[in-house]
Amino acid sequence: MTLDNVARSRFWARQEPALWLAIAGILAAGIGFSWNPTPLAQALAAVFIGCALVHASFDYGPRRALVLFVACNAIAFAMENLSTATGFPFGVYHFEVGPNLSHVGLIPIIVGPLWFGAGYFSWVVASVLLDGADRQLHRPFNLIALPVVAAFVMTQWDLVMDAPNATIAKVWIWHDGGGVFGVPLSNYLGWLLTSWLIFYAFALYLRRSCLQPYPRMSPKLPAIGILFYVSAGLTHIVPWIIGQTGRAFDARGYSWQVHDIREATVAILLLTMVFTAVLAALHLLRQTSSNSRPTASSRKSAGTD
Repeated sequence: MTLDNVARSRFWARQEPALWLAIAGILAAGIGFSWNPTPLAQALAAVFIGCALVHASFDYGPRRALVLFVACNAIAFAMENLSTATGFPFGVYHFEVGPNLSHVGLIPIIVGPLWFGAGYFSWVVASVLLDGADRQLHRPFNLIALPVVAAFVMTQWDLVMDAPNATIAKVWIWHDGGGVFGVPLSNYLGWLLTSWLIFYAFALYLRRSCLQPYPRMSPKLPAIGILFYVSAGLTHIVPWIIGQTGRAFDARGYSWQVHDIREATVAILLLTMVFTAVLAALHLLRQTSSNSRPTASSRKSAGTD
């Protein structure tokens, strides 16, 4: 363990109660208010991104966190601008949100950092599902499998949030609509491709910067990552409970009942993001239990003392 890692571990140990309280407050606010595109939701999005940066800095160190942040922004802005100009890989669309924000090409500047926030916590979940593959990227299987699994975990989030944000809230507009409540299949394929490019680039960097496995600062960090990941989906339960009514139209003029979209979103959420988070949590509990169970050699050693 490096001195930098020791310092982060000591800070975590001293501040852990306050950190958990802050995390609980952030998650509760995010779940309760992020579903509605208001200035408060934009502020919560900024907090979410900040939490991802802090978490990544604790878990990987500031330099590796910055590399992932830059990779997410560079690749996401390139692919988003390519799609708005040509329709590849996501489809043809434009953003309605953030007209007063700075733009990178045709894309509001908040979009790249949001790719990082959602992408980082998806990476954490995928790493847990593959039994700590992020710490063992010297193995060829992990180098190939982790970016693929992380891309699917990431795209699950988009599958949950795209129709409510596009068809109901009009945060962005799909010019030709699409079969998933106004969202085209090409969008999800584009998310898989873009996410994979980001994660594979990060995996290659981690493998090159640290060929041997390196320790995690705290075993509780992956649990926090899982909570942040699933909270981004749980926010869509709130408008379903409220029971919004009315009709929503896509750019083709097709219409749906708003409540039907909300209910379908919750069903998709439960069977994708929630299931994945539960599975990751069970993996984490199993790992923790295995690590805390004394081995035969340690029991023998203890018996001779």
